[in-house]
Amino acid sequence: MAKRKNDNLKLGEALQQFISEKGLQKGIDKVNAQEAWKNLMGNGVNNYTTAIELRNDTLFVSLSSSVLREELSHGKSKIISMLNEELGKDLITKIVLR
Repeated sequence: MAKRKNDNLKLGEALQQFISEKGLQKGIDKVNAQEAWKNLMGNGVNNYTTAIELRNDTLFVSLSSSVLREELSHGKSKIISMLNEELGKDLITKIVLR
């Protein structure tokens, strides 16, 4: 049985420690990236978004509209910076629109 630590930790610190010990940060980053896309792009783009997946440092976004895909491809660098700002860290370095 694991020994109980007598350290008094704040809840946020305890959660962060648990996440790092269990290796859950990648999964949390994936969910956060999906939520950031939905929040930043709004209903107009989200209606045409079929899938969002974060692999390593690349965000793969599947769109059902080729016109929208072409339009978004012109502003990839701005989208990346907006997403990273929303996430609070430089998590995404590349976006692939398909």
